[in-house]
Amino acid sequence: MSYGGAAPLHQSSQSDIDEIENLINDSVRFGPATILPARPPSSPRASIPVSSSPFVPSALHPLPSSNKKPLPHFAVPSFSAGPSPQGIATDGLGPPTNTLTEPIWDTVKRDLTRIATNLRLVVFPNPNREDPGKALRDWDLWGPFFFIVFLGLVLSWSASVKKSEVFAVAFAVLAAGAIILTLNVLLLGGHIIFFQSLSLLGYCLFPLDIGALICLLGSNVIIKMMVVLVTFSWSSWAAYPFMSTAVSSRRKALALYPVFLMYISIGCLIIAVD
Repeated sequence: MSYGGAAPLHQSSQSDIDEIENLINDSVRFGPATILPARPPSSPRASIPVSSSPFVPSALHPLPSSNKKPLPHFAVPSFSAGPSPQGIATDGLGPPTNTLTEPIWDTVKRDLTRIATNLRLVVFPNPNREDPGKALRDWDLWGPFFFIVFLGLVLSWSASVKKSEVFAVAFAVLAAGAIILTLNVLLLGGHIIFFQSLSLLGYCLFPLDIGALICLLGSNVIIKMMVVLVTFSWSSWAAYPFMSTAVSSRRKALALYPVFLMYISIGCLIIAVD
């Protein structure tokens, strides 16, 4: 088949057009072509139900309830915050009561009671001397400070000249001596708290304070020597159990010798001041 005025087609294109025309003519001549039936529809799938609630109820049966008995309730005992017997705290850090809002007189009275208790436990005979941990568990520094200042004042009153220098020398010797003796015990491997040792050495000055006060009232040298000898022995006896148990038995002499030397020096100072 050809068309006037049209450009000739390629041989393959012309054959394709002829084939299409033949198909059209056959369909007109023999009736419409048979159309194959469409694929039967597939079976409907199960749909997932959508609920508006965020929680889907479980289809499992609930477990049977057990007949367990409830656990017993134990009451926690309450501890009182009051002071422990004999004014000694069980933790070694003083009474646990709040002291920020108490009256001043209550604070002074509590401190004086603690000083009197520690003085009785250290200087005077008592059953707790065999256990130094119980004897000076509630240590303080007010008592040692008072005894050092009092001894310095008594020596300055006993001096006829340069009273202020006597007080300064006595105070420096006592304070520095207590610190040096404490460091000596710690360097020897002693099991004692630094401030606890200072407190102990300060309380042991109480007999020497009494001796200095007695020597202030009299001027006889022999009486002074006897008083100093008694008070020195008393102070050494008070310090012995605490310092000896703080170190091992092999180093006991190294810990006690400086203590006795300091108390002898204080006794000589009491006798020499006139």
